[in-house]
Amino acid sequence: MKIPTLLVPTARNVLLSALALALGALGTLSAFAQEAAPAAAGAAAATSVPDKGDTAWMLVSSLLVLFMALPGLALFYGGLVRAKNMLSVLMQCTMIVAVVIIIWVLYGYSFAFGGGTSPFWGGLGKLFLAGVTPHSTAATFTNGVVIPELVYICFQMTFACITPALIIGAFAERVRFSAVILFVILWVTFVYFPIAHMVWDSHGLLFNWGALDFAGGTVVHINAGIAGLVGALLVGKRKGYGRDNMAPNSMALTMVGASILWVGWFGFNAGSNLEANGGAALAMINTFTATAGAIIAWVVVESLARKKASMLGAASGMIAGLVAVTPAAGYVGPVGAIVLGAIASVVCYYFVTVVKIRAGYDDSLDVFGVHGIGGMIGAIGTGVFASTALGGVGYADGVTMAGQVRTQVIAVLVTIVWCGIGSFILYKIVDMIVGLRPTAEAESQGLDLTSHGEVAYHA
Repeated sequence: MKIPTLLVPTARNVLLSALALALGALGTLSAFAQEAAPAAAGAAAATSVPDKGDTAWMLVSSLLVLFMALPGLALFYGGLVRAKNMLSVLMQCTMIVAVVIIIWVLYGYSFAFGGGTSPFWGGLGKLFLAGVTPHSTAATFTNGVVIPELVYICFQMTFACITPALIIGAFAERVRFSAVILFVILWVTFVYFPIAHMVWDSHGLLFNWGALDFAGGTVVHINAGIAGLVGALLVGKRKGYGRDNMAPNSMALTMVGASILWVGWFGFNAGSNLEANGGAALAMINTFTATAGAIIAWVVVESLARKKASMLGAASGMIAGLVAVTPAAGYVGPVGAIVLGAIASVVCYYFVTVVKIRAGYDDSLDVFGVHGIGGMIGAIGTGVFASTALGGVGYADGVTMAGQVRTQVIAVLVTIVWCGIGSFILYKIVDMIVGLRPTAEAESQGLDLTSHGEVAYHA
């Protein structure tokens, strides 16, 4: 059978046919790519869209932690000092918050969480919040939680603000205002930011060692307690300490401040879960139960020892319980939290009423005795009460209670050494530049008038 001439393929026809097929295939692939690209982009965008519920919770938590510092801590400390120094404490707390906010935005966030791979600091990648926009997200901090990076920045910023403000209670009533501010600038730079990175950043030294610190037992409380103790020892005792009446000027204000701290602490602890779920609920109930157990324990011990239960004791127990549960809030069960809070409260009571007196140092508002010691008890106790046998959430695979406790002890020791040495050096630098202590006359007259030209109360 003869094949028609038109159907006989020639070299020209073959080339044209191949070219047509190639162009058709390319057109099909191009069309597919144009359709698929938006779909893929949409899928990627969907995975990075912040969860509105988690974002709302973190916004509220950030405000709660700020509420802890102003007015909570300011009123708590302000009520505990003598009337002639009350405004100086309020002013120091206010100025510390303002200064640290600026530092955090300029370089603090980068030093702590700038994306660097060093085990000791976050690098320079986020200086002046470089690359951060309203649309950038923080999606790698815990279990793929996606929240706006600006919200995470604000939340961590409030922690950076309140930590140095805690320190001033150790040497309240006897340090120059300028010295306080200069010390805080240096301290957050060389002590706080590195510790925050080591504990909470995925590249951090203690983070990779497996240390558990849910909301700041090492970063906030041990850090502040050690810095406070070093400061109290270097500055020396208040003029007239042990002779003059140094009773609090207003226990009512102290109680108000302590209560505000408790309320704000729910943002501190439950907010550290970074998402609104059962983990936040666990941290919340533990913040209730540990604090209640600590208040009762302090009041019972004080009643047995002094035959009277004081409001100051109840407020001190409240803070001791809150401090102790901070590193443990997301890891222990509610009953374990009660026991942990009670243990910390009793130990803190002993340090405040016995150890401090025998050692002879003047920790004005018991920063080391409550925050430092309470933070240590809480951090180490986390390794114990996180056990599932004690109602906790358990440990990482292959980790035993003994192993976790050992890691917790190491984390505590690293924090003590880093903060202790760093704080000592920084106090010495500040003393050389501006002088730590006011004149004896200024201290006797009161820092309200001599530093700020005003008084808290008018006759």
